[in-house]
Amino acid sequence: MSIIIRQATVEDMPSVLEIVNHEILHSTSIYDYEPRTLALQNALFHEKTERNFPFIVAEKNGVIVGFGTYGPFRFKEAYKFTVEHSVYVHKDYTGNGIGSTLLKELIELAKLNQLHTMIGVIDSENKGSISFHERMGFKVSGHLKETGFKFGRWLDSVFVQLILK
Repeated sequence: MSIIIRQATVEDMPSVLEIVNHEILHSTSIYDYEPRTLALQNALFHEKTERNFPFIVAEKNGVIVGFGTYGPFRFKEAYKFTVEHSVYVHKDYTGNGIGSTLLKELIELAKLNQLHTMIGVIDSENKGSISFHERMGFKVSGHLKETGFKFGRWLDSVFVQLILK
């Protein structure tokens, strides 16, 4: 069965929360320490949708298998045409094109919203995500040393950028 990409609803947030909390607890892809609560995930969802930022999910056979969103890159007015995105796929569904399908949709939505550039901030150890973004047309545009501390070690952040055309 194929993957359906659609706008997320608040009813999808428990499934999104499962994906997020797995990443928080088992990876450096999210620099949080503690699992999120459903109340916090719902608040983050409402914040995105109230500000007219997309929050999309990938659904397969009625199961949420990934999600993507973007929001402000920084809060100064001149950054209003730049967004920072996030794409996550459930651990049991990686390697099936779900991430690229979600990111392609986010890129199209950004273009429709007349944005100029998309930024991703990736832990430098996550070579798979860096390569994935490069395959999607992003360019590595910066490497900041020791920007995060998780699992007892300092972590570097790699910035990737796509100029939207």
